[in-house]
Amino acid sequence: MSDMPIDPEATDAEQPADRMTTRLPVASEIQFANVVKEYISQSGRTRALNGLNLNIPVGSFTALMGKSGCGKSTLLNLAGAMDFPTSGDVLLEGISTVGLDEEKLTQLRREKVGFVFQFFQLLPTLSIVENVELPLLLAGGVAVRKRALQQLETVGLGELAGRMPHQLSGGQMQRAAIARALVTGARIILADEPTGNLDTATGHGIIDLLLKLHEERGNCLIIVTHDNAIAALGKQTYRLEEGVLIK
Repeated sequence: MSDMPIDPEATDAEQPADRMTTRLPVASEIQFANVVKEYISQSGRTRALNGLNLNIPVGSFTALMGKSGCGKSTLLNLAGAMDFPTSGDVLLEGISTVGLDEEKLTQLRREKVGFVFQFFQLLPTLSIVENVELPLLLAGGVAVRKRALQQLETVGLGELAGRMPHQLSGGQMQRAAIARALVTGARIILADEPTGNLDTATGHGIIDLLLKLHEERGNCLIIVTHDNAIAALGKQTYRLEEGVLIK
């Protein structure tokens, strides 16, 4: 594998030849094929996903609903290659996450997936711009400060780039988290209850921003939510019940 740094502003043709961001001619951005996910604890074996089959089309907006503990976060973790099925297969842009070594898994996550969490997950000791540029630094990117500042401008935080997370409101912190998720050019954005820690008005603003960026960039957006109004905006909406997907 090449050790050449990634330039986030270069075209695909200008990137190292072995980058995993090469777009594949696949109809689905994410595929779950007969996925079973089980967890083992002292109390026994718990099945979070039960033979799940799912195709998420390229560039689509999918909403995922369900009660707490039904497997929503498990599904997102599998979709982001943060966890792996007990059986079955999960593919991102045609690449199976099962059996990849740690180096290739890390590369896959960095280049293809951006996460937005309910509680923002910004590092408190780094400024906002440093939080946003961190994924680029970890990937060996160049011109990272310029790219991070551009992304902050996109989410309306350009003037707050030098502030620390604790100096921002909840909505501003979530906007910074969105900028961090998008800064690498990830084609898959996974948002786990992105409005769950915000008031209603601020939450609607965050959803509007995610949808605006989704439409502009054509990335694949999956939002886990308890809000029926948000779910109704999805091009496809699913409900998970006891590890089974219901459309």
